Amino acid sequence: MISRLTISRDTRVNILIGNGHFLSHFYTLCLPPLFLIWQKEFDVSYAQLGLAPVVMSIAAALMQTPYGFLVDRFGARRFLVVNTLVMSLSVAAMSFATDFWQILVLAAISGTANAVYHPADYSILAGSIRPEKMGKAFAFHTFTGNAGTALAPPVVIVLATLWDWRMALLTVGLVGIPVVAGIMWQSSILTDQSRGAKKPGGMTVGSLLFDKTLLLFFVFYMLGSMAGSGVQAWLITILHELKGIDLPLASTALTAYMVGTVSGILVGGWVVDKSKRHIAWMVGGLTVCSSVLTFMVGVLPVSGLVAIGLMFVAGAGLGASRTPRDIMLKDAAPPGEIGKVFGFVSSGLPLGSALTPVPFGYLIDHGHAAWVLVVGAGILLTSVLCMGTARASANADAAAEAAAAE
Repeated sequence: MISRLTISRDTRVNILIGNGHFLSHFYTLCLPPLFLIWQKEFDVSYAQLGLAPVVMSIAAALMQTPYGFLVDRFGARRFLVVNTLVMSLSVAAMSFATDFWQILVLAAISGTANAVYHPADYSILAGSIRPEKMGKAFAFHTFTGNAGTALAPPVVIVLATLWDWRMALLTVGLVGIPVVAGIMWQSSILTDQSRGAKKPGGMTVGSLLFDKTLLLFFVFYMLGSMAGSGVQAWLITILHELKGIDLPLASTALTAYMVGTVSGILVGGWVVDKSKRHIAWMVGGLTVCSSVLTFMVGVLPVSGLVAIGLMFVAGAGLGASRTPRDIMLKDAAPPGEIGKVFGFVSSGLPLGSALTPVPFGYLIDHGHAAWVLVVGAGILLTSVLCMGTARASANADAAAEAAAAE
């Protein structure tokens, strides 16, 4: 067993926070693989089955901002421990369901608990990680979430095949218990964000919702999520039906896009730690690059191998922009307000992911599949404008506060 003395404090913090973030994304995507089984088990329609992840995502999106206020007021650790336990046990409890409505209730409870992660995690990372390692820490945090999303379907399918769906959910749900135990055991190294020169009373709901900088960041996050989820949902269909690319190659192009995204996340964190001087240009340039490559795949007569290469680079560009994006938001947050700022702004991620798959599917249904990647690329370009304006607004606010303090 490796002695805790051989692992740096930063690494231990990253592992603790990363484990919880992995589970939060894993549980979000562990239900769809069971839909075919549940359709027969509970005698429900596919539309009803689709309510399970929707209920979970909506609950998480609605509760992120309230949890942000709670985290900033009372500290993040207690909420992280309690919510990880509730989230995990809710998934485990689904294994005992006798009717589908029980799955929906437990999905809502799990989603509500899941909402704590962005405000709590970023608050702890901001207070626990050395500034020169912050980029890598934020990148690792995003990476673990993506890993949870990628591993959930195959793991649940394998467990359900080896045993049955009830034992599969019970097993993955109970995994949360040792994660909670680890957080409690090592909780002394988890430090909340510095309060700094926090303004009396702090941010209110009204000041948060009507803050120009944060609204622009919210839209920036939402637009990026809209584009990414639309591409992931329909890329295979577009390449196969519109471009005539064989299904295995079309599927590989989507895999390449997602692998590129995960790889880019880690590279972006390393670059940010090297230099933050041109962070806004980095985010803007990488996002534009991803947009242009997505547009090219949409309008050019590409082959399967070319599509795979272009989508890998497009995913890498988008992934590499995510860590500097999060660092920009952290730097724009007032002292002691990171929880509510990340809670509010990152709620744009699940909202954005829910907005484009259906309209893009409508375009495909009506013979306009060629427009899907074009529109997705346009959404990404629009997000860059929001990012630039948000950055300028944050700099103006900082300058005004500095002048007022003199």
